[in-house]
Parts: sequence; structure tokens; C-alpha cells
Amino acid sequence: MKELTLPLTKEDNLALHAGDGVLLTGTIYTARDCAHRRLFELLDAGKPLPVQLDKTYIYYAGPCPAPAGRACGSCGPTTSARMNAFAPRLLDLGLLGMIGKGEMSEETHAALVRNQRVYFAAIGGAGTQYAQSVKTMQLVAFPDLLSEAIYCMEVVNFPAVVAIDAYGKSVYDRADQA
Repeated sequence: MKELTLPLTKEDNLALHAGDGVLLTGTIYTARDCAHRRLFELLDAGKPLPVQLDKTYIYYAGPCPAPAGRACGSCGPTTSARMNAFAPRLLDLGLLGMIGKGEMSEETHAALVRNQRVYFAAIGGAGTQYAQSVKTMQLVAFPDLLSEAIYCMEVVNFPAVVAIDAYGKSVYDRADQA
């Protein structure tokens, strides 16, 4: 497992390869479908975003309320393919990377390569494990979306796998699909 501190540099991204196991430490933001739609409404209206994309990693997740003594409740990844309509534009505007579950579109692959970014995969069903990596959590935007609002999280040793690297290689590529 490679221990990485966010934000990653261009050189860090280029040193990672599909299949590498990593432990992420630093700042990530949660955002699911509804939050992405709101971000696009702001972009289309020429209004400022509640997050600075060139300092942001988006975790496709909706954290559950925190039990006593914890920063958040269960916080597992959601299906990343639902963000394919949003990811390329956000990457082109400076988004540093994403964390989610499952494959992403060819357009997202191309945007990752074009911007030399990395997409990390988290394990579905491991939400309570991921919550243990979250040390702080703060609401950032869209409180009416509840668990689908944007939250800022400080994470320590957040386990993930490089799912799509900056070269476009993917852990989801299979030789028998060629």
C-alpha cells in the first residue's frame, strides 16, 4: 500500500498505476448526483462554486449522521457511473480527482488522461470502515440535500485502489473484452 498525502502533484499522479493500493490522507469532499446537478446550475449561471475545484477531490458518497464520538456515520461509495455526465467538465475545470465505486465512461477516461488525474475506487459495502478514516466532517453546501449535501472531510489512511490512472489504464479492463 502506498501512503499518499492529498493533494497529489502531477508527478504523484504519473507515478500511480491502475491496481495500486493506496492509503489517502488529507481533505476530500463528498458529492453525489444531486450536488453535482447543483454545481452545474451554478457553473451554467456563472456563479461561484462552494468548493475550489483545483483543491478538491470528490468522494462519491453520502455520509450517514454521526453516532456519538464519531465524525460521521457509515460513508460508503456510490456508483460512479452516475457522475459520468459531470466528471469530464469538472476535471477540465481543475478537479483534482474522484473516489467512487465502479467503472467510468470513455469520456471520463479521456478527461483523466487529458488532465493527468487519477480516479480511485473504494469498496462498496465498507461504509463503516471508511467512516473510521474520517477524522472531521463539515457541511459545505446544499444543506437541504441532507446526506447528499457537500461535506468536507479530513481523512487519515483512507483505503482505495487506483481504478483509472493518468494514462487511462483501468482495473476494469479485461483481456477477454478486447
